Amino acid sequence: MRAMGQDVHGGPEVVKEIEVPRPTPGVSEILVAVHAAGVNPTDWKHRAGGAFVGEPPYVLGWDVSGVVEAVGFGVTLFKPGDEVFGMLPYPYGRGSHAEYVTAPTRSFVPKPPSLDHIQAGALPLAALTAWQALVDTADVRPGQRVLIHAAAGGVGHLAVQIAKARGAYVIGTASAGKHAFLRELGADEVIDYRSVDFAEAVSDVDVVLDPLAGETRTRSLDVLRKGGTLVSLLGGGTPEEAEKAAELGVRLEVLLVEADHAGMRAIADLAGSGRLRAHIEATFPLARAAEAHTLGETGRTTGKIVLTVR
Repeated sequence: MRAMGQDVHGGPEVVKEIEVPRPTPGVSEILVAVHAAGVNPTDWKHRAGGAFVGEPPYVLGWDVSGVVEAVGFGVTLFKPGDEVFGMLPYPYGRGSHAEYVTAPTRSFVPKPPSLDHIQAGALPLAALTAWQALVDTADVRPGQRVLIHAAAGGVGHLAVQIAKARGAYVIGTASAGKHAFLRELGADEVIDYRSVDFAEAVSDVDVVLDPLAGETRTRSLDVLRKGGTLVSLLGGGTPEEAEKAAELGVRLEVLLVEADHAGMRAIADLAGSGRLRAHIEATFPLARAAEAHTLGETGRTTGKIVLTVR
């Protein structure tokens, strides 16, 4: 089968089209013919030398939308021909930037008929990240105030929709040109981070979702009410941050997304009912994965980038 692999760490140019054996599903696994696969920041970070999956050679990619080709022993949830989408077990289950992929059955859920494969392929990793941060970790409830940094990004724009679906009052930070987009998604308040100090403009927040870390994470602690929660999507926290959180009486949690059957079912329900939709910045055929990496690394995209495989 065709896949986009790399032999060394480096820039987008190290991602090349290769031929590798088509995998066979093992016990409790399914083989999926990939139709679309999202591209996420973790892809280009690992391509350049990320810490989780070791040294190349490897094929990256965690998002999948496709059709079940075969099932392994013991599988009862799916049959060949079923349309499914999901996230390969993060981080070690990578490999969706290919024509076929195998993974544990419960990494997948049925694809809602209302979603095409591009929409479905854009959702899993980013939507699970937002869901696990806002619902599983912070337990966002109706009426709570939620601040989402980088709200127009891949995780951020889905987090806005998930928080609204939970009944929250949502505040998002983004450049001014993306404010109309965020209001269309349901954001109640938007802040131009280039001209406004969010720490002066916002207070008494119940939950902060922060994919940026650094000074943004440290200063976000100040806008939380006592008992509030900050969920960071990047490591590198300092003892000083932990001490500050303790002094303020707030929680500081660092989240790494996990494969999650229940979470994917919730995401499928939201997407199938029209309450969660990925904005697609661009699509590229599988063979042009390097171009997708190049675009993503600009940091200027809105929503998601997707590779089309079939």
